Amino acid sequence: MRSLFHSVVSFLKKEDGPTAVEYAVMLALIIVVCIAAITTLGQNANDTFSFVGSNIAPKTN
Repeated sequence: MRSLFHSVVSFLKKEDGPTAVEYAVMLALIIVVCIAAITTLGQNANDTFSFVGSNIAPKTN
């Protein structure tokens, strides 16, 4: 019975599992922020290139 108690206490004191979960959550949040930033920058770049391209295109009379 005593060894079972010590096993349970040592299992509860270990922080390997929760630490790994915290790192996984942080990584997921970082990935979401990066995807949002890249999408926004890509859309802004596309709008800028479209504007410049339409302004320098040869005009027909």
